[in-house]
Amino acid sequence: MVKQEPAGASALAAGGEAAAATAGVRLSRRRWIVLLLFSSYSLCNAFQWIQYGSINNIFARFYGVSAFAIDWLSMSYMLTYIPLLFPVAWLLDKRGLRLIALAGSALNALGAWVKLGSLKPHLFPITVLGQVICSLSQVFILGMPSRIASVWFGSREVSTACSIAVFGNQLGIAVGFLVPPVLVPNVDDAEKLAYHISIMFFMTAGVATALFILVVIVFKEKPLHPPSRAQALVQSRPTEEYSYMQSILRLFLNANFVLLMVTYGLNTGCFYALSTLLNRMVILHYPREEVNAGRIGLTIILSGMAGALISGIWLDRTKTYKQTTLVVYIMSLVGMIAYTFTLSLGHLWVVFVTAGMLGFFMTGYLPLGFEFAAELTYPESEGTSSGLLNVSAQIFGIAFTIGQGQIMDHVGTKAGNLFLCAFLLLGTIMTAFIKADLQRQQANLDNEQTRLQGSNQIMDYGTVACNPNSINSHSCSLAHTQSAVTPSCEGSLPFRRWWSPEAGCSPKTSLPVAPQQKVMPEACTDAIVLEESKL
Repeated sequence: MVKQEPAGASALAAGGEAAAATAGVRLSRRRWIVLLLFSSYSLCNAFQWIQYGSINNIFARFYGVSAFAIDWLSMSYMLTYIPLLFPVAWLLDKRGLRLIALAGSALNALGAWVKLGSLKPHLFPITVLGQVICSLSQVFILGMPSRIASVWFGSREVSTACSIAVFGNQLGIAVGFLVPPVLVPNVDDAEKLAYHISIMFFMTAGVATALFILVVIVFKEKPLHPPSRAQALVQSRPTEEYSYMQSILRLFLNANFVLLMVTYGLNTGCFYALSTLLNRMVILHYPREEVNAGRIGLTIILSGMAGALISGIWLDRTKTYKQTTLVVYIMSLVGMIAYTFTLSLGHLWVVFVTAGMLGFFMTGYLPLGFEFAAELTYPESEGTSSGLLNVSAQIFGIAFTIGQGQIMDHVGTKAGNLFLCAFLLLGTIMTAFIKADLQRQQANLDNEQTRLQGSNQIMDYGTVACNPNSINSHSCSLAHTQSAVTPSCEGSLPFRRWWSPEAGCSPKTSLPVAPQQKVMPEACTDAIVLEESKL
């Protein structure tokens, strides 16, 4: 007789596809080494971004240039990122993580060595060249955290991994605030100043070179097995199905992502402006306090790292991306207002407290944006979505740094900080309109449900008890749990691997699964379900 396809056959087929896509999902021990190495060379690059701005007044006097010219050494990082995002994001999608990691760490080391040729007051163009090379390295770094997290880490630790990856960059900024004021004191003698600057440049070049060598030796493209079902499905997608330009177009048509891109740019742009101009703000109210200005910057970053870690763990446990992002944004605004009105009170300890509060939320927001974007845009490439977030941040960062700097010069620091507060308020309002369409989480849930439904459908059809002889694709034996009846099922069923300890099956035994429009004996429908193997 001819058996019609059962009603659950489509679910069974879907279950088979999901099982095939997610076969071998497991976590690699190497993932933490890869994450630590990325964070380390990201730290070194971020240090080189802020090493000039944290002692702006000293470098301006050494090179005989304006404070605004030193500000541009920091803003060069923002400027070079904007036109180079799309080529680098394309390379990340086409060539993978390893090539991008090699390029980023190599450019970072090269820029550090070039700076060693600028130890004379008239060699300011050489230090600009070195900084521009380092800024090119940053293009290969900023879009990596969410990509590394998704490629190497499981669904329950992906947000934490992204936070740790961002930590490296933030810790580099913290070190950039702390170390330069200590290594390069505010002395009047140009030769002594050049000597102190050379120590800082040599240390940076040595560390950057060592990290590049480690990347060459240790950094791998991806683990042997996908770490999550969502990543398994991405890896199983044929390459020809992916179009980079279509992906960008889809992102810009995603209203929630566009809102997030703007709000992320507003928040992070404020952070960039605040970091670049911090030395000028503090020195204006507290003369010759370069070291404490650096320590205030350190406080902002370290508290932000704590905020990022806590928010990452919170997201992994609750998946409340929209609510967490909105609360952090509101508190960033509150922290900025508190910092604005306490900076000029004349008490440094108060500034430390309010700066720490500001950093906890404003800096802690950075990895939240990456992960929220990955959720809103799945299955689009994380490198593309995070790259667009960073472009927005660079554009707003340049505008805010120039705008706030001009306001500070002509009106005062309080007016400049209120300028940032106004944009943080705008970003908070826009964040409230983002819908929490968590597509990556939904993909993980759907795959799990499909797999379970597929297993249930297979259970309905039954399986086959083993006999001592091997079963091939042309014959099988059916049995009830208590009988040894073995009607012929030749040519009636497709096969896959099964194992049933109750029936004495070995893991290598081939047994039939659900019929799909196959001609088979009536007795074949009476098989008893045993158990699917987890091979």
